[in-house]
Amino acid sequence: MITYLVNRDGGAPSVLRDAGTGVVWFVVGLLLIWALPDAGIAWFVAGSGGATPASLLFMGVGCAASVLRRIAVPAGLLVGTAAVVAGPVLDGRTEIGTVLVFTDLLYCAVVFPPHRTAWAVAVAAGGVATVLGVVALLTTGMRTGTYAVLNLTLVVGLPLVWGLEVRRFRDLAAVERERAAAVEQTAARERDAAVAAERARMARDLHDVVAGRLSAIALQSEAALQPGADPALVRRVLGTVRSSGVAALGEMRTMIGLLRDGDTADPPGAPARLSEVDALLDEACAAGLSPVLRDERGADPLPAPVDLAGYRIVQESLTNAAKHAPGSQVTVRLSLHSDAPGRLLVEVRNGLGRRPAAAPGLHGGTGLDGLRERARAVGGTLHAGPDGDGWLVRADLPLAAVAPDTDVVTR
Repeated sequence: MITYLVNRDGGAPSVLRDAGTGVVWFVVGLLLIWALPDAGIAWFVAGSGGATPASLLFMGVGCAASVLRRIAVPAGLLVGTAAVVAGPVLDGRTEIGTVLVFTDLLYCAVVFPPHRTAWAVAVAAGGVATVLGVVALLTTGMRTGTYAVLNLTLVVGLPLVWGLEVRRFRDLAAVERERAAAVEQTAARERDAAVAAERARMARDLHDVVAGRLSAIALQSEAALQPGADPALVRRVLGTVRSSGVAALGEMRTMIGLLRDGDTADPPGAPARLSEVDALLDEACAAGLSPVLRDERGADPLPAPVDLAGYRIVQESLTNAAKHAPGSQVTVRLSLHSDAPGRLLVEVRNGLGRRPAAAPGLHGGTGLDGLRERARAVGGTLHAGPDGDGWLVRADLPLAAVAPDTDVVTR
């Protein structure tokens, strides 16, 4: 006897459900006997007088085999087949309930086991049904043989075809799930790589800022150490050295939190600031955009990490607008938060493009992941999403202490 075990749903809950299915089949068989006592198959005597104790026993055995429909599929099918065969061999009658539970066991035998077992069951059952149909046609005449072939098609062919189709669609769904999971893993790796690259870039920028501050401290200290220096000048220099040192320490803390094991070599040139945003607007004009700057920050200097983050957010937003909405009107707004003092607002809003986009889709991909990492690193938040007919990138960056663990909110 084939004893291959398979349990897709796992453990006792599956067995209990299948036992309940067997009980339902037995109740359905009893109801059919009560409502249509002559509906059973009388093999040798036409109009046999209703169910017999033996036919009820065989129906009960077939229904009991439902317990094995998933945990031991071939064994369950063999028990169901034996219940069907026992009718004509031992009692001369088979109840409709026995036939129904057999079709269910045959369906399960091609749905749940591995492919090789399922196809073996399908080929064997189809072969036996074909042989029985041919024998019926040859021995009982065309009319009776045709009815026999139709009955075999309903009892054997229909469950087999239905089960194989369900199996095929389940296999296709499994392949699609695996493909979607692989795509998601690839996208996640790309996002992680983009975030890591952006953090390394931020660390390099801050490295240059800190190096500049330390160079200034060294030069100012040398001036204060000159013989005969004016005490007022020395005091003024020491105050500048102290403020530069405190600022450099804050920037160092941010940089250390961003550093990774990858390449952090210094890039050529000094890191850019929001004061140089006009150069980005000139590049945007050259790319076909129509940018407008609204700088409402005032004259107070910004902390270096916030200044760098704001510049990169504007730069990447303009790049996205040029890529996805070429020829559009773009408004860049820099302002201090009116409801929460000490916070910088960076907004880049673009309308619909006047030319087809170079790439399909909205502003997405890994560029926005880098911007969110920029905002998160300085304790801020970044929202990016549709805004009417266009697109809006809005960053809220604190001017006080950096809080790298602040959550990033996306829209």
